[in-house]
Amino acid sequence: MRRSHFTQNFFALIQLCGLAVLILSSRTSSAFPKIPEEQGARNLEEYAKTYSNREEWQARAKKIRAGILEGSGLNPLPRRTPLESVIHSRKEMDGYSVENVYFESLPGFFVTGNLYRPLRKGSLNSFAGVLCPHGHSKEGRTAEYTQVRCAALARMGSIVFAYDMVGWNQDNRQTDHRKDKNVFAFQTWNSMRALDFLLSFREVDPRRIGVTGESGGGTQTFMLTALDDRVRVAAPVVMASAHFYGGCNCESGVPIHNRKEYQTNNAEIAAMAAPRPLLLVSVGGDWTKNTPKVEFPYAQRVYSIMGAPGNVQNHHLPEDKHGYEFSKRQPVYRFFAQHLKLRLSRISDDEEKISEDFFKPLKAEELFAFNDSYPRPNHAVQGADACLAALRKAQK
Repeated sequence: MRRSHFTQNFFALIQLCGLAVLILSSRTSSAFPKIPEEQGARNLEEYAKTYSNREEWQARAKKIRAGILEGSGLNPLPRRTPLESVIHSRKEMDGYSVENVYFESLPGFFVTGNLYRPLRKGSLNSFAGVLCPHGHSKEGRTAEYTQVRCAALARMGSIVFAYDMVGWNQDNRQTDHRKDKNVFAFQTWNSMRALDFLLSFREVDPRRIGVTGESGGGTQTFMLTALDDRVRVAAPVVMASAHFYGGCNCESGVPIHNRKEYQTNNAEIAAMAAPRPLLLVSVGGDWTKNTPKVEFPYAQRVYSIMGAPGNVQNHHLPEDKHGYEFSKRQPVYRFFAQHLKLRLSRISDDEEKISEDFFKPLKAEELFAFNDSYPRPNHAVQGADACLAALRKAQK
């Protein structure tokens, strides 16, 4: 149905007002604006008026997808150069193994992480593949709560790759995570290449690819899912909010939400997963506290338009705070077991009560990709300018 000129002009005015609120907020508080909760909810109501059927939603999603790439500096996407991956220091655990990994997402620009695999031998497409980006915790991917979810998912029948935020720990210090204005571009490209790495294993079934992370890792979860349709199942934890986009250049320090072509927020970007299965894990103790009544209903509307209303769920924990503790891991295990065809029985009893008693944490130094035996290669680029030059060269 064609909209009247009045409706179009009214929505344009709303967009300008929303942008003005963001600009004023950023000038008075910080470089990473947090708009009022009520404004975030009203924004979703206005976004919903821009489409009424599948074709209109897909056109809007396409516009947002293009805006994310353009605003982050990833248009055009870089060439997919050889990963030159190195996998070493295998450690056999209870039902899974852990290995240290590094590869090049761009020539001289390294992704570092850990590969978790089931101990049982796999054949073609016998395992699911799961990416596990982490949030802004001090320990990053070496935190016990990151290790344990990777271990559990591996025991259940996934090959899992947990990888570092750009510039976060001693493995990945080619640029400064907090200061580099291009860190969102680097990190998003690293996520795409991490998916390339995961799919390079013949045992990984490309029809069963999942992503889950918390906080900043939640941002990477729904951003990657929105940009790359190879992701089949997503579970962003404590991040998909209509009124807060994060406090870092890797999340909200680039012009991807508010552009002249559109206005959007993380709740809508998360909904761009539709019709692929999406689990929103939210809590009462952070900016996802309104998810059951604001962000989740919006996602339900999108999924209904896309003909898959049963593929989106919200697990809300009103008494919980920000994090990825056991209470939040349990619903993710069950959701991934259902949609990635994993064996929940590998981490549960006959009554499907989940236990992580099998897990034994490793020390951070045991998980580092670079060490005395595997030093960082001499051709690694260093510093923000050199990293950006590597990106731009790969875009030519």
